[in-house]
Amino acid sequence: MKHIYKILLISLVVVSLGFAQRAKVMIDAMTPEKLAHSGLTTNSVSSGLHVVANETFVYLSPKNIGNTEPINVAAFEFASKPSGSAAVFTNYGDKSVYFKPDVKGEYKVKLTITTTSGTHDTTVSVYSANYVGTGNFDGVAAAYPNCMSCHGTTPKFTQIFDKWKVSGHATIFKNGIDGSPTYYNQSCFKCHTVGYNHDVAAVNNGFDDVAATLGWTFTLPVGAGKWDSLKTMYPALAQYSHIGCENCHGPGGEHAMGGSTAKIAVPQEAGVCGQCHDEPWRHNRYAQWENTLHSNPVWSNSFAQAAASQNNNLQNCIRCHDGKGFVNFTKGVNTNTTGMTSASQVHIGCTTCHDPHGNDNPSSIRNTPAGSDTLAGGFQYTSGGSGQLCMNCHKGRRDGNIFGVTQVTSAHWGPHYSVQGDVFLGKSAAEFGASYSSTPHSMLFQNGCVDCHMVATTDTGTVNRDKVGGHTFALFNPETNYYHTTKCTPCHGQKSSWDDFIARSDYDSDGQIESIPQEYNGLLKKLAYYLPPTGVDSISWQAIRDSNNVTINKAYFNYRFFYYEGSKGMHNTMYAVNALRSSIIALGGVLSIDTQMPEIPIEFSLSQNYPNPFNPSTRINYTIPLGTKVRLAVYDLLGKEVAVLVDSYKEAGSYTVEFNGTNLPTGVYFYNLQAGKHNSTKKLMLTK
Repeated sequence: MKHIYKILLISLVVVSLGFAQRAKVMIDAMTPEKLAHSGLTTNSVSSGLHVVANETFVYLSPKNIGNTEPINVAAFEFASKPSGSAAVFTNYGDKSVYFKPDVKGEYKVKLTITTTSGTHDTTVSVYSANYVGTGNFDGVAAAYPNCMSCHGTTPKFTQIFDKWKVSGHATIFKNGIDGSPTYYNQSCFKCHTVGYNHDVAAVNNGFDDVAATLGWTFTLPVGAGKWDSLKTMYPALAQYSHIGCENCHGPGGEHAMGGSTAKIAVPQEAGVCGQCHDEPWRHNRYAQWENTLHSNPVWSNSFAQAAASQNNNLQNCIRCHDGKGFVNFTKGVNTNTTGMTSASQVHIGCTTCHDPHGNDNPSSIRNTPAGSDTLAGGFQYTSGGSGQLCMNCHKGRRDGNIFGVTQVTSAHWGPHYSVQGDVFLGKSAAEFGASYSSTPHSMLFQNGCVDCHMVATTDTGTVNRDKVGGHTFALFNPETNYYHTTKCTPCHGQKSSWDDFIARSDYDSDGQIESIPQEYNGLLKKLAYYLPPTGVDSISWQAIRDSNNVTINKAYFNYRFFYYEGSKGMHNTMYAVNALRSSIIALGGVLSIDTQMPEIPIEFSLSQNYPNPFNPSTRINYTIPLGTKVRLAVYDLLGKEVAVLVDSYKEAGSYTVEFNGTNLPTGVYFYNLQAGKHNSTKKLMLTK
């Protein structure tokens, strides 16, 4: 098997060593789960933003973004801080520090790093502020300095506010104290209100401070009328009684005095959500996300495409490799990447996929621009439901039948690396005179990617929980060798790994029928053998370029297409096998002729028996597009069961059964097929 991707990564590393060290101050999120396992005694979570609540802790770490050299020494100091502040740095972990802002204002932090090659320093400003409240919530008019006292007349902000005010974020506290859910209590306030102390005592005009000033106290039980009472008697507190603007954008006290945009945050970082959504076992989405590649996205200097990034087509790297870039894409806004470096790259986090202000989609999944549901070859897909959001990035940049006929020009030539959407839909691989049939997964799963990859694990401990399913999007945990096959079981029966899925035939013609992944890997290896330089276990893109042969180019396109897709044939077995076999044969490869994959039906069907009328026997055909329990029985006119023809689990396929009525009298009978949720009945006539 080839390792061309590894060679590419090694080349990038070697090149990166030629750049000088460059310091960056990382403002780290501190979630409840991280805090619990950190050994710290600060009792203070942090959003990771540069705008923080006064008297809450800020966590910093150094990073060298100039090259791959490790940091030998990292020195933090205050270049300036507000008058009267006694804030100091405390070291923890590996070269990390924290400090507690004790006076409102700007804290300018200087970092100096030393590597083998030399030193570099940089500064970052952290603003400490008090909360001001949202304003205009549930009919309570805003008053300065509430956020909406200034933003309430601006259409851009009122549109956002109108979405937010009916969202779960806005109404969770209101509904909670009114008794929904009935177990709601004061421990929920730290996440469901603006500025409530999250374990550390702080005076910064948050919900708890305003409540104390106004004299409001919470008493159990929760129940109807409590919210109306709070809103009527303590209207100023109602402006803090929700998950509002400042929960995500940081406290607005300094921003309100003069309107400086530097003193408020427009976050894309997942740490903002992690303040509350990282408290397993119940709130563990952040922990799941941390175990994805989304949390640590790939960076290449080629992503700074400058003028080329002034559109949102498939050739725009930043729309998928940067959280902010993707959000801009969903809004139809261009991202100017001129001069962009890894220092400004944002991971693919919560707000990349979910609109925190709320919308009408399930889980407030972001909308995408019209026309974005189109593959590189022009095919517009309508299936996939919520999974279509994933497909915006997990699809190829090029179509094999269009791009595959062009000359190979570099090691990067081909479809790109994440073509899962194309394979799932059975599109975009280069063809050699005929299209390829597909496994019916794309028709069976309403929400595509989401239906399989986000199935929650039943593990309530820590062995596989947060490692597979949910927001990990993973179906395999290498630490425990656990395969998350939950979604496969209803159709395919109990499976404990991908190797339990046995292929229908010897697809790679090695003399034995193996699992789908093994047959798939065998086909990839055989295709590589027939690609230049032919007959060895290596591929040379230069040799392919020099051949300038359309057939070879298309076969090479398919090799890269399936090699980097990553599912080993599981997303769409029929499509992958047929495309790989066709590529091998097109290159003159030899495969046995009895290994053509049988067609899998695309729907449930029950055919009329033949012959009909009959005496004494007749045949009944039925098809099932997926493996399931099947029951086929015959009944008389009174509904009495007279024969059971099938009562067992069946794999997807077309079937014929014979019904013999020798022992039954002449008359009309009914036969009924139950297969999964499908139920069909037809009439037959026995004549003697």
